[in-house]
Amino acid sequence: MAIRAALDAGYNHFDHADIYGSGHCESLFGELLAELQQETLAIREQLIITSKAGIRFDPQRYDFSADYLTTSIENSLKRLNVDYLDMFLLHRPDYLFNAEQVAQTFQQLKASGKVKHFGVSNFSPSQVSLLQSALDEPLLVNQIEINIHNISSFSDGNLDQCQQLGITPIAWCPLGGVVYPAWGNTFSTADEQRIATELTRQAKQYNCQPWQLILAWLLKHPANICPIIGSTTPERIIAAKQALALEYSHTDWYRLLEARNGYPQP
Repeated sequence: MAIRAALDAGYNHFDHADIYGSGHCESLFGELLAELQQETLAIREQLIITSKAGIRFDPQRYDFSADYLTTSIENSLKRLNVDYLDMFLLHRPDYLFNAEQVAQTFQQLKASGKVKHFGVSNFSPSQVSLLQSALDEPLLVNQIEINIHNISSFSDGNLDQCQQLGITPIAWCPLGGVVYPAWGNTFSTADEQRIATELTRQAKQYNCQPWQLILAWLLKHPANICPIIGSTTPERIIAAKQALALEYSHTDWYRLLEARNGYPQP
């Protein structure tokens, strides 16, 4: 229901990972994709299907070895019921990764037709630079947490690097700190009240919901942040698109930042 609603609303990028639901999420998507292909033969070519790998739980660790990444991708392809991934991301940095070896793995995966493009997730700017230095083609994505609570990417170089290199920053947990508590929430009650007050004021001004305004706040950034809409509610999936139409001002962007921080910018 949610996926069909997203497709009907014009969404075409679907983000997966081998560990989501222990692979069950990919399997469910693959089952629906098989149904959709019976209705519309060209549906696969209209989609951007991304998956991620690199996190293991046996025991818990990160692993960018060629055997593990290749096996994970092959399993994802089977579950998703597709022949290739449009995008493959390294899920979290393996502190022991060898950039040259990962580059060779990427080359083999592309040559085999299993993956078209590559990116990373939760990488620091220096880790992106290290991996990019060994690659013959550009990394297209860095998927990181960006929301009203976690704004570290505004100052740690991640979004600067994305703009410089043409990397798309994909924001996971974009509504954290507003619709639900963000990871490692450090907001006090006073912080939450300031943010809620400013969001309510701006939402009335822009004739939208506070959570839609948060999406517009992220979209305003010149790095072209792409928020992941993780809702399974069709109405919310459709409503999220309204953020694209909001002519959100530079002034209001800083007003919300001031409410978040509790002090004005110098």
